[in-house]
Amino acid sequence: MAFHLAHPAITTTGKQKGPRKFRNSASAQKSRDNQDTWNDLLKKHGIEQQEKRRQRALKAEVWKPQPLLYRGSDQPRIPSVETSWEPCTKAPDKVYTGTAIIGISTMHKSNAVPVFNKEAAMDISKMRR
Repeated sequence: MAFHLAHPAITTTGKQKGPRKFRNSASAQKSRDNQDTWNDLLKKHGIEQQEKRRQRALKAEVWKPQPLLYRGSDQPRIPSVETSWEPCTKAPDKVYTGTAIIGISTMHKSNAVPVFNKEAAMDISKMRR
């Protein structure tokens, strides 16, 4: 039940609210008067200057840090040594050429065991789990 799509009403980005709508013109006028009074109070306490500074700061260019220098990034690039190209060839198959091992036996499941003499072969054949 994972990875289901969420309903459009469920969002993590939020929504922009539209313009305020008032019940009637009296409540709209009261809201405008309150806003004017608030602005006058801000002017009286000098907060308008802070707002101007904030607006100027918002228009300023975004600060970006200098790129990090990693070891060797400020040194000139030195190319690798040029060597001749040789194709990779398959190594020859390894083949047992001695006489010590007389065969290979399976001791348990798929476990391959080398057999060196007839006694070892008989021991392996009598072995149980």
